[in-house]
Amino acid sequence: MKEDLIICDGAMGTLLDLYEYDELPHDIQNIKNPDIIERIHKEYIEAGAEIIETNTFGANRYRLSDFYLQDKVAEFNKKGVEIAQKVARYYQEHENRTIYVAGAVGPTGKLLEPIGKVTAEQMLEVFKEQISVLVETGVDLIMLETFVSLNELDIAINAVKEVTDLPIVAQKAFSEDGAILGGNFPIDVVEHIHKRGVDVVGANCTVGPQRMFGIIKSMYQEGVVMSAQPAAGIPTLRDGRSVYHTTPEYLAMYAKQLVEAGVKIIGACCGSTPAHIREIKKAVSNVTPGAMDLDVKERKPEADKVEPAPDAERSTFAQNIGKKFLTTVELDIPRGLDMSSVIDGATYLKKEGIDAVNITDGARARLRMTPLAICHKVQAETGMETITHLACRDRNMIGMQADLLGCHSLGLKNILVITGDPANIGDYPHATSVFDVESVGFIRAVKRFNEGRDLMGNSIGMKTNFLIGCAANPVADDMGYELEKLERKADEGAEVIFTQPVLELHSLESFMKKIDHLKIPVMVGIMPLRSYRHAEFLHNEIPGINIPDPIRDRFKSAGKNGAALGVKLAAEFLRDAKHMVAGAYMLPPFKKYQMAIEIMDAI
Repeated sequence: MKEDLIICDGAMGTLLDLYEYDELPHDIQNIKNPDIIERIHKEYIEAGAEIIETNTFGANRYRLSDFYLQDKVAEFNKKGVEIAQKVARYYQEHENRTIYVAGAVGPTGKLLEPIGKVTAEQMLEVFKEQISVLVETGVDLIMLETFVSLNELDIAINAVKEVTDLPIVAQKAFSEDGAILGGNFPIDVVEHIHKRGVDVVGANCTVGPQRMFGIIKSMYQEGVVMSAQPAAGIPTLRDGRSVYHTTPEYLAMYAKQLVEAGVKIIGACCGSTPAHIREIKKAVSNVTPGAMDLDVKERKPEADKVEPAPDAERSTFAQNIGKKFLTTVELDIPRGLDMSSVIDGATYLKKEGIDAVNITDGARARLRMTPLAICHKVQAETGMETITHLACRDRNMIGMQADLLGCHSLGLKNILVITGDPANIGDYPHATSVFDVESVGFIRAVKRFNEGRDLMGNSIGMKTNFLIGCAANPVADDMGYELEKLERKADEGAEVIFTQPVLELHSLESFMKKIDHLKIPVMVGIMPLRSYRHAEFLHNEIPGINIPDPIRDRFKSAGKNGAALGVKLAAEFLRDAKHMVAGAYMLPPFKKYQMAIEIMDAI
């Protein structure tokens, strides 16, 4: 490749949609309509592009599996290169123009463990599979683009290096709000990627030209060849399609400034068309890369050091774990807006010496008020500390982290991460269960907040100090899976375990022996049964609860004295179990909070 300024092409998907070839994935058009892909390549070259990217951005096994096309990886990638090479040869033969074919490789669309379920090894093989086809079919370079996760970009770079020694352009996608520009983060990104031995480091997509200019200025490093492909602004949705509004002239104005700031490969991304590339070509035709004086200041190593928040002291509950036997009680959350019964329950339990109350998050997928609001209300009005349950079911990665910011702001310092019951058993069976991440990934997010970072490594400005709780079932049907997942929760930062209800001592003893090496305090779940019917319902209809036959038989014989028997058995169990655990997590039946107090009085 030549060493002076090179103009890259613009968006492929945008033009396919514009020309009404909008079937997804866009990579399928390599097979179904190769003529339209050829036409788009030619239009970009006529506009001034010297690099054309193959229509293979999403042609990896994971992305194609969303469309049941995972067996088409080789076919889509091979054809994508062949179309681009055909066009490049045409301009070489007829106009003596050198056109470089870049093998476009985008992210897999999957999340790495522990946030997601894909291992680094699996992801590496997926990238190698795609890149091998691109290289074997004859690309001139590999273009890694639109990577939000640096970890995934690292894996993609490794995959390229294992397959070929072709030039690598590695481009990260940055957030639109520009909040990352204040510290060292962009410089850290450039240094990190450059040290991986790539030829060009850059940024693309997600942001428009003005934001891109700010990012590139923040990323600038002497001796690093840089690229930039801004999007054509921020889109709006029209009939389900993204519509971009940035004019070619506006984008070209910033393209000129990007080149002056040191960019040597300039193009455009989502929303751009040949018209945008044509204006870029005109704007940069006589510009010397790096001509702008960026006034680069000496880097301060501690410039973005994240300090604890002013009120980031550990919660009282967290400070007392291991120092005293703790007790929490799960409150019943009513439907609707009236939370007076919750306030009354918390007030009563605080008076009786309970350490904290658990506030559930849409248990059984029933519509209830958000636990953030309830916990704040309880703490503000009663002074009782709360354990805030947060479920994976209802939150994507954005909502999950937004709620953690909210928890910190509201003074909610004890987080119990749970998976959440599937929506199809609740009030709205057709609602979508998100499960963007599972509980292990959610725990990682809370830990990252305690380090002052979000899941992608961006600073949140301060360190939080959440107590990170997780759930476990000592009587799970698949104990091997339960223990393996608990290991991962511990590895990612879980600090306390809240268990499902346990009724037999030997079950708890067995569980505690199996997790002894984790050295994590346990709040054992205590559920006083109130009747034979209650025991039968829980045993037969509620997942994760196992009530042994002898106990159910005793309730059958107890008749109307079931509630008293429930307190007696729970107290006997807790008295024997107390030396093994850090505390009791009590789940009394519907608003029968006095049962929890009776149990504690009995021991």
